[in-house]
Parts: sequence; structure tokens; C-alpha cells
Amino acid sequence: MDNQTLAKYIDHTLLKADATEEAILRVCEEAKHYGTASVCVNTARIPLAAKALEGSGVKACCVVGFPLGAMLPAAKAAEAAFAIEAGADEVDMVINIGKAKDGDWDYVQKDIEAVEAVCKGKALLKVIIETCLLTDDEKVKACLAAKAAGADFVKTSTGFSTGGATVADIALMRKTVGPDMGVKASGGVRTREAAEAMIAAGATRIGASSSKGILGE
Repeated sequence: MDNQTLAKYIDHTLLKADATEEAILRVCEEAKHYGTASVCVNTARIPLAAKALEGSGVKACCVVGFPLGAMLPAAKAAEAAFAIEAGADEVDMVINIGKAKDGDWDYVQKDIEAVEAVCKGKALLKVIIETCLLTDDEKVKACLAAKAAGADFVKTSTGFSTGGATVADIALMRKTVGPDMGVKASGGVRTREAAEAMIAAGATRIGASSSKGILGE
């Protein structure tokens, strides 16, 4: 796979709490240079990123309910709505992991639906299920909840918990959601070989803060 093709899979990401304006702008410039799918930032940085990326073809992506997912559904929906108004083209939300561990899948689905309602027709919605904290059965149920809620993607990880994406999890998620829904591998994907392995397993997007390492520049 050539660099130009591989770059289109990547959400070039900077989510650190201490990320400065200068650092965000640098990531945006890198994303434009490589031609990545998006730049993924925290919601407070969406106005800056959206302006920096305007007209480039690189989307402005944000995380919502991040990184724990333990916020009220209305709070996640409000955060998503404000971010979209500020220029977000894509929203990566975290499910309520505690409710998933409770087995309350109706709550999990309704939580996703609350965010999907504000994203619908305005922004792509990716649902982070935090695979490292779930059993395989829970991963399947979380993916099915995201699909039933109308989300566009399921995503492995925040990168802020106990583990990141694995090829096995990507394969399981792809098998669960079928061929048409997006699957995003995120967390610990730092090399070209790792990114290509995730894509081979069924990933259609890669979340990475190490885009330079993946693209070999």
C-alpha cells in the first residue's frame, strides 16, 4: 500500500491534556502534508483545528465523553452538538463502560442514540467501546448496540486505558458489524506494519498519534 492510500485511513490524533495551540496547529499541518482522513482533538480545540483545516479536505474530528464514557447521555449529546457547531465533521464518543459491565445494553444503546441524534446528517459518529475492559461477548454486544443506534463506526480504544487495538479485536468487530459499517483501530498503532495488519483484519480507519512512524517520514 502506498503512502497516499495509507494516509487516507489515518485520523492524526492529539488528545493530551497539555496539548498547546502550537502543538495542535503543528498536527494540522502534518495532516495536510500527509493527506490524512482527519485530525482528532479534544472538543475545546475544534474551533482552532477546523479553521486550520478549512479547504484542505482533511476533516476535523473530536472525542466526546472522553476518556471514561461515564457522563450522562444528555451531557455527551450537548458536547457533541457544541463541537459540531464549532466545526467538527466527525465525533468519536465513548460508551458508558460501567453500564456495559452491568449488562445494561438498553442504556448503552440509548446513550449512543443520544449522540447519534445530534450527529445525524451533520457529522460522522464513531463509537469507542474500550475493548481492553470488555470480554469478547461484551465487545460483540457493544458493537451490536452501536450498530442498532445508527452509528457509522465502532472503535477499539481511547488509548487512555489499560490497552489498545489488537488484530483479534478488529477481526471480531468486523465479523460482528458486517461489511458496511466502519471499524476503527486506535491505541498503540505506531508502525506501518501494525497499521497494515489492522487494515487486513478489517479496519477502515486508524487512530494514530504516530502518523510519521506509520508513513515512514
